[in-house]
Amino acid sequence: MISVERLGLAYGAHRVLEQTSLTIPEGELVLVVGPTGSGKSSLLRSLADPGLVRGAAVALSGHVWVHGRDLFAMTAPQRRALVGYVPQDPAGALGSGTVEDNLTARVDRRPDDRHGGARRVEETLDLLRLTAVRARRPAQLSGGEQQRVAIAAALVGGPRVLVLDEPTSALDPVASEEVLATLHRLVHDLGLTVVVAEHRLERVVHHADTVLLVKEGKVSAPLLPVEAMALSVVQPPVVTLGRALGWQPLALSVRQARRNVALLAPRLRTVTEVQPRAKALEARADGGSRASARQYGAAPAVSVRRLGVLRGQTVVLREVDLEVRPGEVVALMGRNGAGKSSLLGALSGKLAPTTGRVALRTWNRPGQPSDGGTDVVLSPQDPWSILGHASVAEQVRAAGGAAQSLLDRLAPRLAVERAPAELSEGQRMCVALSLALARPAPLVLMDEPTRGLDYGAKARLVELVDELAAAGRTVVIATHDVELAAELASRVVVLAEGEIVVDGDPYTVLPGSPAFAPQVAKIFSPRAYLTVADVLGSLPPGDQSPRGGPACTRR
Repeated sequence: MISVERLGLAYGAHRVLEQTSLTIPEGELVLVVGPTGSGKSSLLRSLADPGLVRGAAVALSGHVWVHGRDLFAMTAPQRRALVGYVPQDPAGALGSGTVEDNLTARVDRRPDDRHGGARRVEETLDLLRLTAVRARRPAQLSGGEQQRVAIAAALVGGPRVLVLDEPTSALDPVASEEVLATLHRLVHDLGLTVVVAEHRLERVVHHADTVLLVKEGKVSAPLLPVEAMALSVVQPPVVTLGRALGWQPLALSVRQARRNVALLAPRLRTVTEVQPRAKALEARADGGSRASARQYGAAPAVSVRRLGVLRGQTVVLREVDLEVRPGEVVALMGRNGAGKSSLLGALSGKLAPTTGRVALRTWNRPGQPSDGGTDVVLSPQDPWSILGHASVAEQVRAAGGAAQSLLDRLAPRLAVERAPAELSEGQRMCVALSLALARPAPLVLMDEPTRGLDYGAKARLVELVDELAAAGRTVVIATHDVELAAELASRVVVLAEGEIVVDGDPYTVLPGSPAFAPQVAKIFSPRAYLTVADVLGSLPPGDQSPRGGPACTRR
């Protein structure tokens, strides 16, 4: 059991957690929900290890009791034996040795265990499906594999509480379900208490026993998930749909929602009759084509031919052919390690092709002489790749007025006097995106841009990308976020083992994929809807109520 008594936290003059008192029963999966920067990560760090938030400018007050022991009065090794913690940045939590080394280092050596915890290491490797990479170093792994290693490192010591901050943010949908299923087993089979913060609620809310809502540093009492989703300012598509249609109680899973649509389905016009999103994509593509022809001409912005890339002895890309035209928004999707980030690296020039070629347009913008080079910007998966340690205000000021304008749009209430280290992962991502996109590059590359972003911030990013495409700029985004792809992609390219296996429009590619179908597509299958807007736009005018009997309220 976890008992929190008058917990408060402030970074200098900025208060991130108000006085909080609550109790979490043993053996529950507790989901922490709130907007980007609301205080979720600070709450989790305080529950796991107060040493993670202590510092000269930090004021921490109150107490956290775990199984009757005062967490704030314990040594760091004692805390780690009781509470395992997985931060938002998995690579930063790992050492330079092999995966097995990282796990072995976190197992306490007991006099009665002559094998030095080898059994615990083996069981944890099996549990997280890491046996195949046990001899590799974390730096050699994909982001998703690093996330699983970080979870294993927190778990191998045998804690009674596991605290995870955005554990699926770097994982593809299939790997995410596997990790969440593992957490479910830890709760139900082993009796662990699991506290998890996650922005991609469509993946996890139906697994939760209780929910804590966090808003502007204030934490609610534990709520039932259906109660929390009725109140939350952030919610997954299934809840947004249920709220719009008046479902009582709200559906939290695809299975529940499919029961509720039985009476709704006959009133829906087909996607070929309406296609709200498809029409918007067509209009945007047409407008983008016209803008592109005026400013950049009609030639492809990107032309890739028989591209192959080796990293060491590993083939990460093989025989890739791809063309992208100005005004397109291409979502690169695929499992962890499929080659998405490597393809972005090759397009940006940061990764040299082993075979084949990458040709990027050289633009001569009106009124400016051509410098003979390409104009490309890459927003990386790790915000720290382009962030410094100065305050956000100083870094944004150095990047020019465009960066400040972008940051105001993506994170309108961000306290810019703070340093990046004091921000949540989502806030850091917003700052990094603002710095990267401030350059007026005709080719924009983004690698997992929604890590740590809530639904509101993602909606603002979608709006921004729509504007870039409408102005004729070319956008290529590597993402595991199927909801993001459904909202903004004009084209979806799926990679597997370094090869392109699917290339088409989102209404063709996404609904038929068990792994990459968005939540709405699963609910309304076989109808090819992708978003809540598709569904609401397909109802007859003025008809957005369920008009149902029992089928509309069944659990």
